[in-house]
Amino acid sequence: MSLENSIQLLKKLITTESLSKQENVTANILENYLSIQGHSPFRVKNNVICHQALDETKPTLVLNSHHDTVKVSEGWTKNPFGAEDDGDVIYGLGSNDAGASLVCLLHTYLDFSQDSTLPYNLVFIASAEEEISGKEGLELALKEIDITPDLAIVGEPTSCAMATAEKGLMVIDAEAIGTAGHAANQWGDNAIYAAMKDIQYIENLAFEKESTSLGKVKLTVTQIEAGYQHNVVPDSCKFVIDCRVTDAYSLEGVLELLKANCTSVLTPRSVRLQPSAIASDHPIVQKAKALNIKCYGSNTLSDQVFFKCPSVKIGPGDTNRSHKADEYITHKEIQQGLETYRLLLQNLNINK
Repeated sequence: MSLENSIQLLKKLITTESLSKQENVTANILENYLSIQGHSPFRVKNNVICHQALDETKPTLVLNSHHDTVKVSEGWTKNPFGAEDDGDVIYGLGSNDAGASLVCLLHTYLDFSQDSTLPYNLVFIASAEEEISGKEGLELALKEIDITPDLAIVGEPTSCAMATAEKGLMVIDAEAIGTAGHAANQWGDNAIYAAMKDIQYIENLAFEKESTSLGKVKLTVTQIEAGYQHNVVPDSCKFVIDCRVTDAYSLEGVLELLKANCTSVLTPRSVRLQPSAIASDHPIVQKAKALNIKCYGSNTLSDQVFFKCPSVKIGPGDTNRSHKADEYITHKEIQQGLETYRLLLQNLNINK
């Protein structure tokens, strides 16, 4: 029953465009679907929240995934909003990332919320703006609702392996400052050369501490811009640093290290997307190990970053399909997602 319902809901979501910040219609679909099932969902912007009557004596488990998508990439040979289904494979934008996880978690919520003997409160949140780490997505929803989670399961395509740690993200806008001059003369301080020295330092930087679950911090210069005329020494060279930071460091600590060793002006866009990790002896990690679910550290960022409580990331689908043309999910993977979530929640004991 849940498999067929999950497939039909997923196909409806695929046929509805839901770019980040434009998820109003899919939010309506999810809200109406939960209402038809006899629940009382509510909205915070385009985030859809639903929960049982909360018992303050019990811990609270949040099931979360997102319903926004990226823009359609080039190379699609199928209609990205067609929800084409050959009986085994469903094609469509957001089918893998993270529609399958979303519908599986929603139906897991519907199944388990009927059990009045659950030893924990159960909350479902379909979040918006995940693909852009937007400030009106899960971050806003968690601020607005009067709920303190004790554990969160975040649905993303992990092939139903469990990410017990996740790298944080800091994007830094850097600018090397020089002095303009004529390229034919000796006068002038070339900002490109100054930037090159800092970029070389970043390329060769080896961090002392290495995370047991996430490995090494990875810094990558991904954009660079300088000059406006061939015969003018540029007085400014701007570049962008993508910083993927492990739980061995804070974003602020990495920023201070770079500032101490670079001459460029470094301005972080945000330090709110911090790395996260859950203790290896946490009940849900132990449950995963007992079920022979692979546990690993994830290099990619998700809404997991906004939970202040212990959290894990797990869901059906393959992360390598995300954001690619002809994205798809299989019926078998959706069934695996439903079964995995069911096994994780059964007889789960959470500390408050």
